[in-house]
Amino acid sequence: MGRSFENRKAAIFKTAGQKTKLYAKYGKQLYAVAKNGVADPDANPALRTLIEKAKRDQVPAHVIEKAIEKAKGVGGEDFVPARYEGFGPGNSAVIVECLTDNNNRTITEVRNCFTKTGSKLGTAGSVTHWFDHLTVLSFKGNNEEQVLEALLGADVNVDEIECKEGNVTVFAPADEFYKAKTALLEAFPDIKLDVQEIAFLAQSTKTISEEDRPMFEKLLNMLNDCDDVQEVYHNVALPT
Repeated sequence: MGRSFENRKAAIFKTAGQKTKLYAKYGKQLYAVAKNGVADPDANPALRTLIEKAKRDQVPAHVIEKAIEKAKGVGGEDFVPARYEGFGPGNSAVIVECLTDNNNRTITEVRNCFTKTGSKLGTAGSVTHWFDHLTVLSFKGNNEEQVLEALLGADVNVDEIECKEGNVTVFAPADEFYKAKTALLEAFPDIKLDVQEIAFLAQSTKTISEEDRPMFEKLLNMLNDCDDVQEVYHNVALPT
């Protein structure tokens, strides 16, 4: 299918912002994953993966530990995932992934971001058909055939494997994440996964006009400032 991982990766907007916002968002994610499963990374693969990701993003250990300890308590917040889709400036496609304990508050904040930038929220499924929901695993190497053999041997439904500039990137269906990750680590125990995530990747990117770009960037910045927003995906080709 000729995907270029670097080009597609550039189309993924990560809601990092300032360090305090990054820590807060990781804290909420860690709490939700631990609360909804088991607050033990050894028994909760999703929590273990999220902790690894948080550490790569230099989230302090005390932030991670506090979120997990909080999840072990009785009661507390009940965060649930929420996804919103819409059309941004230049008829761009935007997917907003949230964790919320108050749906009314979250939809109001997200709608406000769209309205103030001349954008429009759509219905569920209005733009996701332009994206692939995929497992993405990337690590240093050039052994594409060995990687494919290991994944097929573990009965992983491989979507595509790219080998470029000393990196191997595996694309697989979203529900194959843990199977694919386990197969890779068992076959190549010395590898370090530089990317390990489930993401919406645009099937193709589009270029918006210079007139639309400031408002599009304003939309991304406003969404980034929303506490409940965890990830924003879009199909705009941004300058690298």
